[in-house]
Amino acid sequence: MAAAPPAPTSRLRAVVGEEELLRSRAVAAVRTAVLQRHPDAELHELAALGLPVGHLADVLAPSLFGGHRLVVVTGVQEAAGALVDALTSYVKDPDPELTLVVVHHGGKRNEALIKTLTAAGAAVDECAKISSPGDRAAFVRNEVRGAGGRITPEAVTALVDAVGADLRALASAATQLVADFGGVIDDEAVARFHRGQAEVTGFTVAERVLVGDGKGSLEMLRWALDRGVAHVLIADAIADGIRTAARVTSLDTNNTGDLARALKLPPWKVKKAQSQARGWSIDGLQQAIGVAAELNADVKGVAASPDYALERAVRRIVAIRAVTGRAARTRAGR
Repeated sequence: MAAAPPAPTSRLRAVVGEEELLRSRAVAAVRTAVLQRHPDAELHELAALGLPVGHLADVLAPSLFGGHRLVVVTGVQEAAGALVDALTSYVKDPDPELTLVVVHHGGKRNEALIKTLTAAGAAVDECAKISSPGDRAAFVRNEVRGAGGRITPEAVTALVDAVGADLRALASAATQLVADFGGVIDDEAVARFHRGQAEVTGFTVAERVLVGDGKGSLEMLRWALDRGVAHVLIADAIADGIRTAARVTSLDTNNTGDLARALKLPPWKVKKAQSQARGWSIDGLQQAIGVAAELNADVKGVAASPDYALERAVRRIVAIRAVTGRAARTRAGR
């Protein structure tokens, strides 16, 4: 296993390696550190492939309005020569009010750019591929330990056998196992957990979102994505759940039969919507519908990362429920 990455303090930073999860975590750590110091910082994430040099220059140029900026340039191994030249030139005289993170997926192409960054004092996060069974087992043990639990050797083997080599899926499973079972994770806990996660769908995600389970909804989202559930299907399920809850809430009756007839929905769906609508206000549901509409556009091509768009929407909807819901207002009025 690679050593722990340095603290995300450098104004210049290179994130290098084949392991997507580790790259994502390294970038997220820098983003968190920047926002802790500069809560109003501008955030820019740019894909290097096809990026016009002029666009990069605009983002890197000193801001007319002041304030700190975080610029993340991903996939620089695919950058054109002119873009590499522009980044190389910038590194020679970086803006002290800008944090630049360059993400390289490994390999020889444009490796010289990373060497230039390193020579200029950039911190480097090594994100080498975790491919051997021993390294994957060590990764699982570290994830469980980081979440506050312990796992038996038999359970590590069972988890890797059940989930496979995908690091993100292993990390998600390890975290959820500790949350579900706590203490020591054995092979029986792994077997029970894996059986319970086998049929995650977009509607599973939507159910957790609507009841305000932030942690659970994010775990279900990651499991759904790991199992190949399409982004559009997850977004549609969330939107359908919110709209149905809003329709049920808007009518002045709690009678399931009356609602089913008025809304032309099966009684089982009305009962589920009534359950999911508890804790919501009409205003909150209207706001959530707006988020769901944005998400629909994002997963159909507007957003650069549909995974991130889904996660952001889930967090926003759960937060809306917490702030505007009937339960929150009741507590505030006590």
